[in-house]
Amino acid sequence: MPSFDIVSEVDWQEVRNAVDQANREAATRFDFKGTDSAIEIGTDELVLRSSTEDRLRALHQVLEEKLVKREVSLKSLDSGKIEEASRGSARQRIAVRSGISADNAKRLNRFMKDLGLKGVSSQTQGDQLRVTGKKRDDLQAVIQALKAEDFGIALQFTNFRD
Repeated sequence: MPSFDIVSEVDWQEVRNAVDQANREAATRFDFKGTDSAIEIGTDELVLRSSTEDRLRALHQVLEEKLVKREVSLKSLDSGKIEEASRGSARQRIAVRSGISADNAKRLNRFMKDLGLKGVSSQTQGDQLRVTGKKRDDLQAVIQALKAEDFGIALQFTNFRD
């Protein structure tokens, strides 16, 4: 029976590369001179630091550009509020989400059932979904419908078995 998995993953190597490129650009650009702007990588989050909120927003934009070039979905980023840090500087935490939460899994399951394709079923397995069906064409129709809909999270389709 054909099947595939729906996952929401982030390639941390690509995130690291994008952060390195953004830090390099911030170090060399004229409008960032003397602002002490930098991006740090933590566990499941990024921390942006700069001297002013304006420069912090510009740094955030540079980071987003680099992530898009590296094909990391911006839907997996959850930006926090801009906080005041020491000596009048600004800081912002950006959580990097991966995995499909229980609420999103329910929404995805409900959406697939509402498609009305006969013989297609889905089940939650941890932070991913397994979709099985009788026909390969039905599974491909599910993938196309899921790509067309916006669920607010980055979706990847892996492990397609015939």
